[in-house]
Amino acid sequence: MAYRQTDKTRTHKEETRQRILSVARDAVADGGFAAVHMTSVAAAAGLATGTLYRYFPSRGDLLADVFRLVTKREVDVMGAVAASDGTVPLRLAAAVETFARRAMRAPGLAYALIFEPVDPLVDAERLVFRRSYATILGGLVKEGVASGAFPEQNIPVVANCMVGALAEALVGPLAAKGQGSPDDRDADVQAIVTFCLSAVTQSQARS
Repeated sequence: MAYRQTDKTRTHKEETRQRILSVARDAVADGGFAAVHMTSVAAAAGLATGTLYRYFPSRGDLLADVFRLVTKREVDVMGAVAASDGTVPLRLAAAVETFARRAMRAPGLAYALIFEPVDPLVDAERLVFRRSYATILGGLVKEGVASGAFPEQNIPVVANCMVGALAEALVGPLAAKGQGSPDDRDADVQAIVTFCLSAVTQSQARS
Protein backbone atom coordinates (compact mmCIF):
# COMPACT_ATOMS: atom_id res chain seq x y z
CA MET A 1 0.00 0.00 0.00
CA ALA A 2 1.35 3.42 -0.97
CA TYR A 3 2.23 5.73 1.90
CA ARG A 4 -0.20 8.59 2.36
CA GLN A 5 0.58 11.67 4.34
CA THR A 6 -1.87 12.50 7.09
CA ASP A 7 -2.89 16.05 7.93
CA LYS A 8 -0.77 15.79 11.06
CA THR A 9 2.27 14.72 9.03
CA ARG A 10 1.80 17.52 6.53
CA THR A 11 1.43 20.06 9.34
CA HIS A 12 4.59 18.79 11.03
CA LYS A 13 6.56 18.98 7.78
CA GLU A 14 5.41 22.53 7.09
CA GLU A 15 6.20 23.61 10.65
CA THR A 16 9.69 22.13 10.30
CA ARG A 17 10.19 23.83 6.96
CA GLN A 18 9.15 27.19 8.40
CA ARG A 19 11.48 26.68 11.37
CA ILE A 20 14.38 26.06 8.99
CA LEU A 21 13.54 29.19 7.00
CA SER A 22 13.29 31.26 10.18
CA VAL A 23 16.73 30.09 11.35
CA ALA A 24 18.24 30.77 7.93
CA ARG A 25 16.61 34.20 7.73
CA ASP A 26 18.10 35.16 11.11
CA ALA A 27 21.52 34.01 9.88
CA VAL A 28 21.19 36.19 6.77
CA ALA A 29 20.16 39.17 8.90
CA ASP A 30 23.20 38.69 11.15
CA GLY A 31 25.88 37.94 8.58
CA GLY A 32 24.46 37.91 5.07
CA PHE A 33 23.99 34.90 2.83
CA ALA A 34 27.62 33.93 3.42
CA ALA A 35 26.72 33.16 7.05
CA VAL A 36 24.21 30.47 6.06
CA HIS A 37 25.70 26.97 6.32
CA MET A 38 23.64 23.81 6.10
CA THR A 39 25.23 22.24 9.17
CA SER A 40 24.71 25.26 11.42
CA VAL A 41 21.16 25.84 10.16
CA ALA A 42 20.30 22.20 10.82
CA ALA A 43 21.74 22.36 14.32
CA ALA A 44 19.89 25.59 15.17
CA ALA A 45 16.65 24.09 13.84
CA GLY A 46 17.16 20.95 15.93
CA LEU A 47 17.66 18.67 12.94
CA ALA A 48 20.29 16.37 11.53
CA THR A 49 22.00 17.80 8.47
CA GLY A 50 20.70 14.91 6.38
CA THR A 51 17.15 15.74 7.43
CA LEU A 52 17.64 19.35 6.34
CA TYR A 53 18.53 18.17 2.84
CA ARG A 54 15.16 16.41 2.62
CA TYR A 55 13.54 19.83 2.78
CA PHE A 56 16.10 21.77 0.73
CA PRO A 57 18.13 19.72 -1.77
CA SER A 58 20.94 22.29 -1.83
CA ARG A 59 22.18 25.41 -0.06
CA GLY A 60 21.11 27.39 -3.12
CA ASP A 61 17.54 26.13 -2.78
CA LEU A 62 17.48 27.18 0.87
CA LEU A 63 18.87 30.63 0.13
CA ALA A 64 16.41 31.15 -2.73
CA ASP A 65 13.49 30.26 -0.48
CA VAL A 66 14.71 32.63 2.24
CA PHE A 67 15.04 35.38 -0.33
CA ARG A 68 11.58 34.63 -1.73
CA LEU A 69 9.97 34.60 1.73
CA VAL A 70 11.45 37.91 2.89
CA THR A 71 11.17 39.78 -0.39
CA LYS A 72 7.56 38.75 -0.96
CA ARG A 73 6.75 40.47 2.33
CA GLU A 74 8.41 43.67 1.10
CA VAL A 75 6.54 43.52 -2.21
CA ASP A 76 3.26 43.02 -0.35
CA VAL A 77 3.97 46.03 1.88
CA MET A 78 4.79 48.25 -1.09
CA GLY A 79 1.69 47.01 -2.90
CA ALA A 80 -0.52 47.82 0.09
CA VAL A 81 0.89 51.35 0.30
CA ALA A 82 0.42 51.85 -3.43
CA ALA A 83 -3.21 50.76 -3.16
CA SER A 84 -4.03 52.99 -0.17
CA ASP A 85 -6.02 56.22 -0.24
CA GLY A 86 -4.58 59.49 -1.49
CA THR A 87 -3.42 61.14 -4.67
CA VAL A 88 -1.12 59.25 -7.02
CA PRO A 89 1.94 61.43 -6.27
CA LEU A 90 1.44 60.96 -2.53
CA ARG A 91 1.05 57.20 -2.89
CA LEU A 92 4.10 56.93 -5.13
CA ALA A 93 6.15 58.94 -2.64
CA ALA A 94 4.85 56.79 0.22
CA ALA A 95 5.64 53.54 -1.60
CA VAL A 96 9.23 54.63 -2.30
CA GLU A 97 9.71 56.02 1.20
CA THR A 98 8.32 52.89 2.85
CA PHE A 99 10.68 50.66 0.87
CA ALA A 100 13.72 52.79 1.74
CA ARG A 101 12.90 53.15 5.43
CA ARG A 102 12.20 49.45 5.89
CA ALA A 103 15.52 48.65 4.24
CA MET A 104 17.38 51.04 6.52
CA ARG A 105 15.74 49.56 9.61
CA ALA A 106 17.25 46.16 8.77
CA PRO A 107 20.43 47.15 6.89
CA GLY A 108 22.22 43.82 7.12
CA LEU A 109 19.28 41.87 5.79
CA ALA A 110 18.44 44.44 3.13
CA TYR A 111 22.04 44.61 1.90
CA ALA A 112 22.13 40.83 1.53
CA LEU A 113 18.82 40.76 -0.32
CA ILE A 114 19.64 43.56 -2.73
CA PHE A 115 23.41 43.45 -3.31
CA GLU A 116 25.31 40.51 -1.86
CA PRO A 117 26.90 38.20 -4.49
CA VAL A 118 25.31 34.83 -3.95
CA ASP A 119 24.04 31.63 -5.56
CA PRO A 120 22.58 31.92 -9.11
CA LEU A 121 19.23 30.69 -7.78
CA VAL A 122 19.00 33.83 -5.65
CA ASP A 123 20.06 36.03 -8.57
CA ALA A 124 17.19 34.56 -10.58
CA GLU A 125 14.77 35.42 -7.77
CA ARG A 126 16.14 38.97 -7.65
CA LEU A 127 15.13 39.48 -11.26
CA VAL A 128 11.63 38.18 -10.55
CA PHE A 129 11.10 40.50 -7.63
CA ARG A 130 12.63 43.52 -9.35
CA ARG A 131 9.89 43.06 -11.94
CA SER A 132 7.34 42.89 -9.13
CA TYR A 133 8.49 46.22 -7.70
CA ALA A 134 8.52 47.73 -11.19
CA THR A 135 4.97 46.50 -11.78
CA ILE A 136 3.74 48.27 -8.63
CA LEU A 137 5.54 51.53 -9.35
CA GLY A 138 4.62 51.36 -13.02
CA GLY A 139 0.98 50.90 -12.09
CA LEU A 140 1.10 54.13 -10.10
CA VAL A 141 2.78 55.98 -12.95
CA LYS A 142 0.17 54.67 -15.39
CA GLU A 143 -2.58 55.83 -13.06
CA GLY A 144 -0.91 59.23 -12.77
CA VAL A 145 -0.61 59.63 -16.53
CA ALA A 146 -4.26 58.68 -16.99
CA SER A 147 -5.38 61.23 -14.39
CA GLY A 148 -3.14 64.00 -15.71
CA ALA A 149 -0.96 64.04 -12.58
CA PHE A 150 2.06 62.92 -14.61
CA PRO A 151 3.02 63.67 -18.22
CA GLU A 152 3.04 61.02 -20.92
CA GLN A 153 6.11 58.80 -20.64
CA ASN A 154 7.55 55.35 -21.33
CA ILE A 155 6.06 53.73 -18.24
CA PRO A 156 7.91 50.35 -18.25
CA VAL A 157 11.28 52.05 -18.71
CA VAL A 158 10.57 54.71 -16.08
CA ALA A 159 9.37 52.10 -13.58
CA ASN A 160 12.52 50.02 -14.07
CA CYS A 161 14.64 53.16 -13.71
CA MET A 162 13.01 53.91 -10.36
CA VAL A 163 13.68 50.38 -9.10
CA GLY A 164 17.30 50.68 -10.19
CA ALA A 165 17.63 54.10 -8.57
CA LEU A 166 16.18 52.79 -5.33
CA ALA A 167 18.69 49.97 -5.22
CA GLU A 168 21.73 52.07 -6.15
CA ALA A 169 20.84 54.89 -3.77
CA LEU A 170 20.68 52.44 -0.87
CA VAL A 171 24.13 50.89 -1.44
CA GLY A 172 25.97 53.39 0.76
CA PRO A 173 23.48 53.66 3.62
CA LEU A 174 23.01 49.88 3.83
CA ALA A 175 26.74 49.15 3.61
CA ALA A 176 27.20 51.47 6.60
CA LYS A 177 24.84 49.13 8.51
CA GLY A 178 22.92 51.90 10.23
CA GLN A 179 26.00 53.74 11.52
CA GLY A 180 24.86 57.11 10.17
CA SER A 181 22.77 59.49 12.22
CA PRO A 182 18.96 59.43 12.04
CA ASP A 183 19.11 62.85 10.38
CA ASP A 184 21.44 61.49 7.70
CA ARG A 185 19.13 58.55 7.05
CA ASP A 186 16.11 60.86 6.84
CA ALA A 187 17.96 63.07 4.37
CA ASP A 188 18.87 60.02 2.26
CA VAL A 189 15.27 58.81 2.19
CA GLN A 190 13.92 62.22 1.26
CA ALA A 191 16.49 62.56 -1.52
CA ILE A 192 15.41 59.19 -2.95
CA VAL A 193 11.74 60.15 -2.81
CA THR A 194 12.40 63.54 -4.41
CA PHE A 195 14.40 61.94 -7.20
CA CYS A 196 11.71 59.37 -8.01
CA LEU A 197 8.93 61.96 -8.01
CA SER A 198 10.99 64.30 -10.19
CA ALA A 199 11.61 61.47 -12.63
CA VAL A 200 7.90 61.01 -13.30
CA THR A 201 6.62 64.57 -12.97
CA GLN A 202 9.06 66.31 -15.30
CA SER A 203 8.15 66.52 -18.97
CA GLN A 204 10.06 63.96 -20.98
CA ALA A 205 12.90 65.28 -23.09
CA ARG A 206 12.27 65.12 -26.83
CA SER A 207 14.88 64.52 -29.47
